[in-house]
Amino acid sequence: MVQNKMVLFGAGKIGRSFIGQIFSRSGYEVVFVDINRQLIEKINEQKHYKVVIKSMDKDEPILVTNVRGIHLHDEEKVIAELSDAAIAALSVGQQGLPATLPLIAKSLVFRRQKYGEWPLDIIIAENIRNGDQYISAELTRLLPPGYSFSQLVGMVETSIGKMVPIMSQKDFEEDQLQVFAEPYNSLIVGKNGFKNPIPDVGFLAPKENIKAWVDRKLFIHNMGHATVAYVGFQKNPNWVYIYEALEDTEIFRITRQTMMQSANILIGLYPEEFTVSQLEAHIDDLLERFKNKVLGDTIFRVGCDLYRKLSSEDRLAGPIHAAIRLKRPFDLILNALISGIAFRAIDENGNYFHADKCFFAEAEKGTLFILENVCNLGVIL
Repeated sequence: MVQNKMVLFGAGKIGRSFIGQIFSRSGYEVVFVDINRQLIEKINEQKHYKVVIKSMDKDEPILVTNVRGIHLHDEEKVIAELSDAAIAALSVGQQGLPATLPLIAKSLVFRRQKYGEWPLDIIIAENIRNGDQYISAELTRLLPPGYSFSQLVGMVETSIGKMVPIMSQKDFEEDQLQVFAEPYNSLIVGKNGFKNPIPDVGFLAPKENIKAWVDRKLFIHNMGHATVAYVGFQKNPNWVYIYEALEDTEIFRITRQTMMQSANILIGLYPEEFTVSQLEAHIDDLLERFKNKVLGDTIFRVGCDLYRKLSSEDRLAGPIHAAIRLKRPFDLILNALISGIAFRAIDENGNYFHADKCFFAEAEKGTLFILENVCNLGVIL
């Protein structure tokens, strides 16, 4: 057993800038597992990487050490590493789960054979609502009959609020492993998901009702971000950056009011967890973070991937569905969603997000068609 080793599936931006960073800084060896062989080779060559914290005052580089990597297809090595890890984490994106979960299932079986009833906690650093339920069901299906999943595997949900913007090609060429991030560094985790003692890691923020905090991220952070992008693009398609839109007093006002409307819905769902003043302070802090110019966060990045971001359980339609159940106002959120249907921003190379081209073709059938068939909001028509 290695009491201070984390196996982290996913060496992407969130994996390196956030999960790997905070565990490394707390004394853990971080073993990255990733499908990108070139990235893994670079990690093993350098054995460290740089996270550049971008704030208005200055850039603050953080050197992340005690790291190494394994390619996802090196199955025996991955299983061996995970079998004696103190903790694991998933940050591969929904598209990466089908290749990753069977490997984790094999590792869990080997771990039990090797160490008996020693549980493995898995931090789910994915942008998936109810990700613990989905991943638990998939792993249970892959594991042999009689495996005591509920006793041997901790599913630790998270609310990932850290913003990691797109880096330029120049930044990447300067250092292939460096990653940019904002100063915010709090990892909200579900306290009750752990089977082992909660690790003594700086920046970890355990919460009893993690579902409420996951929804806070979706209903306020993600929803507010999308509102800036969609309403901002509608007013001025030539704006490139999120901060440009928020410098416009009308867009700032609409965004804040829309976020407050969603906060009202969130309080209706979780009256014991949040207060109006707490959520208002959170909204004002988020708006300041959104305005961080040095992040260079683009309207394109925040708004693209429309099938996902306008889907029934995501950042705009999700709060609306909750508002309908609670009989609370949702007109401002609906206006932002309708602006999203007309969103046509391009990236720095003049290209649309690839999957959005199919969405645009569907949108030619009209706003009502999208509301009914993508957002599942036929009930309001």
